[in-house]
Amino acid sequence: MIHLLLLIASAAAIYVACEWFVNAVEWLGRRLRVGPLAVGTILAAFGTALPESVVTFVAVVFGTSASQKNIGVGAAMGGPLVLATIAYGMTGWMLLARRRRAQAYPDAMVRVGGPAAGAPATRPAQAPRDNLGDLGKLARDQRWFLAIFAVKVALGLVAFAIKPWLGLLFFAAYGVYFWREIRGSGGPGLDEDLQALRLQRRRPQPATWAVVTQTLATIGVIFAASQVFVHQLEAIGPMLGLPAAVTALLLSPIATELPEIMNAIIWVRQGKTRLALANISGAMMIQATVPSGLGLLFTPWRFGTALLISGLATMAAISYLLMLLRTGRFGATTLSLAVVPYLAFAVCLIPVLA
Repeated sequence: MIHLLLLIASAAAIYVACEWFVNAVEWLGRRLRVGPLAVGTILAAFGTALPESVVTFVAVVFGTSASQKNIGVGAAMGGPLVLATIAYGMTGWMLLARRRRAQAYPDAMVRVGGPAAGAPATRPAQAPRDNLGDLGKLARDQRWFLAIFAVKVALGLVAFAIKPWLGLLFFAAYGVYFWREIRGSGGPGLDEDLQALRLQRRRPQPATWAVVTQTLATIGVIFAASQVFVHQLEAIGPMLGLPAAVTALLLSPIATELPEIMNAIIWVRQGKTRLALANISGAMMIQATVPSGLGLLFTPWRFGTALLISGLATMAAISYLLMLLRTGRFGATTLSLAVVPYLAFAVCLIPVLA
């Protein structure tokens, strides 16, 4: 019972911390004068990807057994799969829920985000449209991710002398991505009105120290609560009769990527879908490069059947998203179906783990 209570409490703590985090990181983006998308792809992604990156780092660098190092490799593969499927799917579901709310309560939706605040809506079409941001840039980011991820999977199938040193190339790849995002994000930062900083609710322009303090404090809470969530999940799995491998490959990655999923829920609910998509895309680039580089440097980086299936499911999910973007069908309904590759991965694991 205590494990279930801690699981619920840690999930609630992650959600509340993410509420404060997205509030702080938007102000941080304005302070640093980075473009609105860089707030999601760089600032928010770095904060939310930090917990699982630290887990991978500790597992592969300080792990003393093969099983401990395999945890790090599994995290490096499971994270991108969850982001490419569940995180994007959750974004689609939240968009559908927001659309249904707009149809059920058109007046309220217009007052929140419509062009004529307070004007009565006569039909659901007056509800605010989803701002998905620059879909062309999103497509480019997904293509870049797919190329890097394909190399990452291919390296898990071979062995050669200089293979560990290729991990440095993955760090360099993220460096190039980081430089491109910051360089191309020029502008005054977020152009929309921001909610008051939670630490200084009465100040229209919060102090820089308060913005930094709230950002760092929420990252710390997210990290600690995520670790509690993962440990409770690992304890509850055997109690439910689930094999340890199922918990490690299916459930633990969801736990470690919970901050990105929570951020997507919060930002879509606020009508800032472009930030939600940018956060997922940026976190995927971190997961495709930094943990992979660590894994290549400190482990044999050899994949078994389960990890290979995970990689194929991730590439299938990204290919589906690219197809939607290329054909102009990227929207709430089609995006919600992004979870299908994850479900297929779960089904394929049954004979492998049996």
